[in-house]
Amino acid sequence: MLILTKVKKMVLLSILVSQALVLYVIERAIPVPVPVPGVKLGLANIISLITIILFGFKEAVLVVTLRTLLGSMFGGGLSGFLYSLAGGVLSTAVMAYLYLRHKNSFSIPTISTVGAVFHNIGQIGVASLVISNVRLFYYLPVLLISGVITGILIGFIVQFTVEPVKKILKIGGA
Repeated sequence: MLILTKVKKMVLLSILVSQALVLYVIERAIPVPVPVPGVKLGLANIISLITIILFGFKEAVLVVTLRTLLGSMFGGGLSGFLYSLAGGVLSTAVMAYLYLRHKNSFSIPTISTVGAVFHNIGQIGVASLVISNVRLFYYLPVLLISGVITGILIGFIVQFTVEPVKKILKIGGA
């Protein structure tokens, strides 16, 4: 994790929020060929996982929360905000736990995949509470399959991106 001045940390976190927001907006423009609500690529999770690796849990939750808030202003409304925030915070918590406590036991793609699965669980859980219908959990198998596929993809992107980012920022052992 980084040790930085407050200003440099704030600037880097702001850049991460903006990158996550850009990925979120790009993802909304990409049509997903699966007719199941909630199936998406999860590109903004690249930034969530990178933030966990570079800064830690609290900063990652901050980035996820700000990205979700700003993203819902671009579209999605209050319900979209609630679903995305629940999934984002739950997945970030799980990924942070796995990375910060067990990074020698789990690869980054594995951590990302588990995060994607928990993101879907969080979203379905909140959606079923909001509309008072547990039948939404019937979507879960399809969401979990898509979460595993996209989680692996996102994990490999992070795995191949995080070390060059550390070199650019001149941090860590890189």
